[in-house]
Amino acid sequence: MIDQVSAIVIHPALKGGSAARSNEARLEEAIGLAAAINLNVVEASVIPVMRPRPATLLGGGKVEEIRAMLDGTDPRPELVIVDGALTPVQHRNLEKAWDAKVLDRTALILEIFGDRAQTAEGRLQVDLAHLDYQRSRLVRSWTHLERQRGGAGFLGGPGERQLESDRRALSDKIVRLKSKLEDVKRTRTLQRAKRKRAPHPVVALVGYTNAGKSTLFNRLTQSSVAAQDLLFATLDPTMRTIDMSSGIRVILSDTVGFISGLPTQLVAAFRATLEEVLEADIIIHVRDISHEDTDAQRDDVLAVLAELGVTDADDRPMIEALNKIDLLGGDEREAVFAAVSANATSDTGSLAAPMRVALSAETGEGVGQLLALVETMLTASFDTLYIIIPASDGAARAWLHQRAEIKQEITRDAELLLVTRLSKKVQGQFFKVFPDAYEDASVITTRHTA
Repeated sequence: MIDQVSAIVIHPALKGGSAARSNEARLEEAIGLAAAINLNVVEASVIPVMRPRPATLLGGGKVEEIRAMLDGTDPRPELVIVDGALTPVQHRNLEKAWDAKVLDRTALILEIFGDRAQTAEGRLQVDLAHLDYQRSRLVRSWTHLERQRGGAGFLGGPGERQLESDRRALSDKIVRLKSKLEDVKRTRTLQRAKRKRAPHPVVALVGYTNAGKSTLFNRLTQSSVAAQDLLFATLDPTMRTIDMSSGIRVILSDTVGFISGLPTQLVAAFRATLEEVLEADIIIHVRDISHEDTDAQRDDVLAVLAELGVTDADDRPMIEALNKIDLLGGDEREAVFAAVSANATSDTGSLAAPMRVALSAETGEGVGQLLALVETMLTASFDTLYIIIPASDGAARAWLHQRAEIKQEITRDAELLLVTRLSKKVQGQFFKVFPDAYEDASVITTRHTA
């Protein structure tokens, strides 16, 4: 068993930085990121930075102070995590000054993704993001983590994890990975086209990392996708079907969590995966309403969605699932429920004014209301049709029960009248598959042909 790697975490508090989150909350999140790859954080602190230094970001006194902290800790920590962006020059100078491996925020998130990606597609995406990040640096990957990670790493098999010093070889690898990911993208495009031909609507879960998406996914689908109190517990997208109370079948998609400062390399590399969100009929934004930075996290998620092409101009329905109400005190719970109730009549279900539901994915409280809201949104544009099929046609009846809302069934002679609610898309599909069925509006009878 490999000993746990010890680390120091620092958050550089830049003068004039964003006030959306406190520096302490940012430091806490960085510690959580370190815990996501099983690092032992022995020291953590906020470092004020009045004037960023081009050579080291931090002032000389602070650099020496951290060096003394490293030297005075037994055993000496092997790693310093800087919760911010470092230039290649700053990165190199700090490693020399501290005689320790340094990871900035981007590199740390890349390490987590490299550790967590399970599918071949996920590993390709992480490989590309990591190589793109390292191209301007040409520094070696942290070999201690690579030994822990074993086979799930950045550049293929064990012993081949370290970046070549030759820039051309690096560029060649990037070209090959991009080619492989283009194949992945084409495959996903075909899969999405196939789902479009299928009558099942898609509902995508998005949200800040550790907001509870996978727990909610498991609750809704009765499945067992990995759900942990850990940042980036889910990387590879998962899809399951669920049957609504009306009989409509829905495809539910769980996606990778977002985070503030999500490396642009990862957004680009995971675009093929995240584009599932663009194809969704409904987006459910899962928020950790118990988190002190819940509003800032919401803004970060919307920023990533905008980068993907989901903006206020998009008329796609959106629901905000205000999760983890089981962690709120009595007054806080009442405030959340009051806010949901107050907005119930004014919210339009759009990105700018999403419908809201307060719930706990952990206990199940409020999940029924979420499902009811999804069903209401999906059926809002449904038409009521009176469909006649032969009473002996079990296939047509089963097809409708799986894909439409059946309000009533009436047997008359050798025929079966079904009072249904279904979308125009499903109507067209049904009459194409079952051309002998026809619509009866009591007065007008219209036969449909293929």
